Amino acid sequence: MITRRQAARLLGSTAAAAWLAAPGASRAQGSEKVAKIGITLPLTGADAESAQRILHGAQMAFNDANAKHEIPGYQLQVMIFDNGTATAGQYDPVQAATNARRLIADGAVAAVGPQMSGSGKAMAPILSEGDLATITPTSTNPDITDVKFASEYDPSGKAVYFRTVTTDAYQGPELANYFAEKLGVKSIYVLDDSGAYGVGLADAFQKQAGAKGMKVMGRDRLDPKAADYSAVLTKIKALNPVALYYGGVAQAGVKVAKQSYEIIPKTIKGGGDGMYAIEMLTAVGFPAIEGWYATIAAPHTLASPDAAAWVKRYNDAFHMLPDDYAITAYDAGLVIVDAIKRVVAAGKAVNKANVRDAIQTAHVHTLQGTVSFDKHGDLTNRTISIFQIREDKNYPLTDIIHQYHYISVAPQV
Repeated sequence: MITRRQAARLLGSTAAAAWLAAPGASRAQGSEKVAKIGITLPLTGADAESAQRILHGAQMAFNDANAKHEIPGYQLQVMIFDNGTATAGQYDPVQAATNARRLIADGAVAAVGPQMSGSGKAMAPILSEGDLATITPTSTNPDITDVKFASEYDPSGKAVYFRTVTTDAYQGPELANYFAEKLGVKSIYVLDDSGAYGVGLADAFQKQAGAKGMKVMGRDRLDPKAADYSAVLTKIKALNPVALYYGGVAQAGVKVAKQSYEIIPKTIKGGGDGMYAIEMLTAVGFPAIEGWYATIAAPHTLASPDAAAWVKRYNDAFHMLPDDYAITAYDAGLVIVDAIKRVVAAGKAVNKANVRDAIQTAHVHTLQGTVSFDKHGDLTNRTISIFQIREDKNYPLTDIIHQYHYISVAPQV
């Protein structure tokens, strides 16, 4: 058993507290060897509720592996790092970079995370130099795994940034397709939250919106720490676009949703997976969030009959309902477990280089289907799912399964 003092030495006080508080945190037992796995998420700030659900999804995979002794002779030891800070009010790329270095120094052989692409851009070059693979269940900015930016994000030349979601090269354009083809939107205004994810997503959406014949009436970049967006929303009201698109996460997104309801209530509104978040329900609430469209960069697995038993186990263990990204986090954990099992079965050392190589060749049956990666680390399945938020008073506000109404797979680019 790891003591509180040992955990503090390994993780630092904030991460140690999260690790020790985590239900079912993995610890080595008896004479079994230890394989250390990192989890890096913004557990402080505007996205903490969503991050908690993702954390628990990954924990389930590792806890299951330990309970079933799936890796002969090994227990998985989970180290949790917080990529959010009170100063940033959300994810903090500087903290994410620090945590990437700590993962390498503390002997992790693989990691799950980060949640946000801004953190991913800060972490990727450090992980590349350290030959440490991470699997992100949510980070969608395509630059991180794009060969054009390999010198910046992948200087070692080997993929280390893997995803159990697809990228915004599909997520942004495919909601633009839906707006044009299914909703008949002719004009739109675009906002982003200044972050790597939000800017890239909004860029991709805007480009495809123009290609589909929508008139882009303007584009503004928001300060996520600002309290009042009424000036830009009043400007949008005067232009009278049919729709508004927001690229970004919860810190700005909550305020955009609340204030746009007051100023442009009849405008069609949509965004990416930053708007598919428990914070949109709890911090915005109804009726302000009613009608918003949101996408996720993965299949909608949560409501599948095949996932019902898993959802119940998750709820029983953590006393909250998961979202789809809890499932992609669980699937990321399954891939890491499978990779370590194959390394052990081959008689190789369980180290970060061998585990990275095994992740690269993964072909794992998961809740979302078979997970495999291309040579850059991107998921080979490129499904985008579309939702609309519609209040269902028969279920709690926090029930993302019933408050986000699944529409369909997005029209592909």
